[in-house]
Amino acid sequence: MVIVLSGGGTAGHINPALAVAEVLESRGHTVLFAGTPQGVEARLVREAGIPFTAFEAAGFDRSHPASIIGAVAKILKSTRAAKKWFADVKPDVVVGFGGYVSIPVGRAAEMLNIPVVVHEQNSVMGMANKYLGKRARAVALTYEVAASALEDASRVVVTGNPVRASVLAAKRSDGREMLGIPEDALMLLVFGGSLGARHINTAVCALKERLLAVENLYVVHVTGPKELEAVEAKLALSDEEKRRWMLFGYQDRMGETLAACDMVVSRAGATSLAEISALHIPAMLVPFPFATEDHQTTNAKAYVAGKAAYMLPDDQVEGDRFAELLFSMIEDETVRERMREASKAFKTKDAATRLADVVIAAAEKR
Repeated sequence: MVIVLSGGGTAGHINPALAVAEVLESRGHTVLFAGTPQGVEARLVREAGIPFTAFEAAGFDRSHPASIIGAVAKILKSTRAAKKWFADVKPDVVVGFGGYVSIPVGRAAEMLNIPVVVHEQNSVMGMANKYLGKRARAVALTYEVAASALEDASRVVVTGNPVRASVLAAKRSDGREMLGIPEDALMLLVFGGSLGARHINTAVCALKERLLAVENLYVVHVTGPKELEAVEAKLALSDEEKRRWMLFGYQDRMGETLAACDMVVSRAGATSLAEISALHIPAMLVPFPFATEDHQTTNAKAYVAGKAAYMLPDDQVEGDRFAELLFSMIEDETVRERMREASKAFKTKDAATRLADVVIAAAEKR
């Protein structure tokens, strides 16, 4: 079969697409990708060795209604271009992962009676997925609560959010060796996503003395590129302290880094949560407060309800409650073990396989 995947805008849309692409290719199917020419997908997809075709797409500024004219014009033009492309590549099914570019690609598929499958990574459906989900052959969700955006839930299937094989295959021992952390030490990983998180950085820096006072605790702190210099200045680590508190602006080997840690402080983005739950890592979640419809908070609530994580709002992270929850994870092995066991219920490790099954079934029913 020929399967077209489409998505753009953020790595959160692209990483699950690449994860399911690995499964589909391993089954002998041909995978193609449709994204925007300037988006992060153009780089990530090509790096993964998947043929990439670009289509223009853009959103509009709600405060400037006239901007919708340009956005619609791009969608119409790209829809026509996608139809011509489909005539050449003859896809059996198209899978949308969100982002504006999936709208013209999905519309073109509908016009040619090619089955469309939608995958939503977050607990709140994005605009593109909500639009395509109205007529899609199947709507695959990470969180069942996202189905509330659809009038017809009969085509909904909860698959979880796919995680790439390189993350699933990462070994604790390899991560420890990469970072230079002893096997018997405790490791706390702090990161706020690709851009970092200032409040998390500030809160953790304020706990420097207490954290370093914990015997055999190592802190791996991924600050975000723009925050690294400020965090270095706040911490003012001595050479001896740097041995146990490692600072990175960005970490491109997150699979090994996650596998190496015993607990994590993180935002609650879709990809971060998928990787944390797939590797069964105890977590302290601080949702990004300005995410669309506050979806990171809704994401995190599922893990809190399942007893797999703690959660604290961003505006409370510099208070006493943050330290209380963080040190309960650090100091109490029973807390960490409870979270590890609870995270297994999310079955994220099998999400890519489940989504691949849904995609193939949709194509076979054409």
